[in-house]
Amino acid sequence: MKNKILVLLLGFIIGGIAFSVLNIKPDEKKKSNIVQEIEVEKIPEKESSFSLTNNSNSFMNLDFTVAAEKTVNTVVHIKSEYGQIYQSDPLLDFFWGPNGSRENRTQIASGSGVIISSDGYIVTNNHVIEDASTISVTLNDGRELIAECLGTDPNTDLALLKVDEKDLVFAEFGNSDNVKLGDWVLAVGNPFNLTSTVTAGIVSAKARNINILRNSKESIFPLESFIQTDAAVNPGNSGGALVNPQGVLIGINTAIASKTGSYSGYSFAIPSNITLKVVNDLKNYGLVQRAFIGVTIEDVTQKIMDKFNLPNTKGVLVSGLSNGGAANEAGIKVDDVILKVENIEVNDVPELQEQIGKHKPGDNVIIIIQRKGDKKVIEVKLRNNKGTTEIIDKNKLEKESSLYGAIFEDLNKESLKYFNISSGIKVVSIKNGKFKEIGLKQGFIITHIDKISVSTTNDFKKIIKNKKKSTLIEGVYPNGLKGYFVLDK
Repeated sequence: MKNKILVLLLGFIIGGIAFSVLNIKPDEKKKSNIVQEIEVEKIPEKESSFSLTNNSNSFMNLDFTVAAEKTVNTVVHIKSEYGQIYQSDPLLDFFWGPNGSRENRTQIASGSGVIISSDGYIVTNNHVIEDASTISVTLNDGRELIAECLGTDPNTDLALLKVDEKDLVFAEFGNSDNVKLGDWVLAVGNPFNLTSTVTAGIVSAKARNINILRNSKESIFPLESFIQTDAAVNPGNSGGALVNPQGVLIGINTAIASKTGSYSGYSFAIPSNITLKVVNDLKNYGLVQRAFIGVTIEDVTQKIMDKFNLPNTKGVLVSGLSNGGAANEAGIKVDDVILKVENIEVNDVPELQEQIGKHKPGDNVIIIIQRKGDKKVIEVKLRNNKGTTEIIDKNKLEKESSLYGAIFEDLNKESLKYFNISSGIKVVSIKNGKFKEIGLKQGFIITHIDKISVSTTNDFKKIIKNKKKSTLIEGVYPNGLKGYFVLDK
């Protein structure tokens, strides 16, 4: 009996021990797993590890409909008419005599424009209406109006028109300095005579210089600092609006980069800040009051950075100064690096030209420069191309410098050096008269009359008035092309 009790007790003891062991082991196993997890977390990551970034697709929230609907009513279709003489069928000349079939025909070009005031002011490209005898404007609602050209600026390829109409929907100017790379934009215009066409894209680059104005016959001080976009723009879009998603005007579409004449991926627009300055000048003065800082500048390259021990390639290098120019008088020196204009960074030549181009002669502008490692703040009083701070009065200019429908302007030393000529005067504008009849164009530089050098407008007028026979006029266009004209008495 005692043996049976001992065996039973021994069974209970062994069972208890087994039960305890079974209850303890799971906790120990769990503890072991926790330790293992902690050890894994403590393994340091390598510096070259990649990681995911939390991002949201903002495109899904972007709505162009309001901007598009608003802008199409501010963009107009422009038709420019040009009266030209064409030689018709030589067979008809055989029956009707020499030039018997010659007749006047009208050539029509088209483009776009943007209404910028309720009382009918419209901005467009100069090349859209250049030399047009008649300019007609078609509003988005179908109304057709005749427009008057108030002034042009070949240097920026802008023109200001006016139609006799009230209560028009107009575009509001935005600040193009605030435009950033990657911003969404809409291009609105009339490509291929397809009215009210809207395309979308992003800002691909800013302050782009494509040398399109330098090749123009009329541009003498070309100002190129285009906003580059990938919004589709084609022939007929010229002069149309480039707006942001809120429908605010940030540029005037002007050109495309193309080998075929049609859109190939990039388009270019004149920034709204430059446009606003030009149209205000054309409205208030009849011509653009161009301001100059009086420096020769170049981009800061790696080579220049190493040469002058600069910390980076920011800014533009002053490589030369105009004698008696604004920069020289203010204390800017050769080899200074201009970093900012009115707190706007300028990192290449077009950016500096754009910022100075927003001002007029007589304006005081704050320039931040870097000189031998130190930054300095210099106030510069800008001047006109004659080296003064005066605003040019159009009526006074026409009275003093006009002859036979053309207005002329003397060239300063810097301009003569730029065009590699020793003397000459520029044709500022030209209307109906003897000079227009012989083919003289705005922007042409007259250098000689009957092989005699021309230095000033007064000298030119005296020579012309005293001539009693045909006169040979020689000169050069800003793009280097030479021109010869004969003026008959």
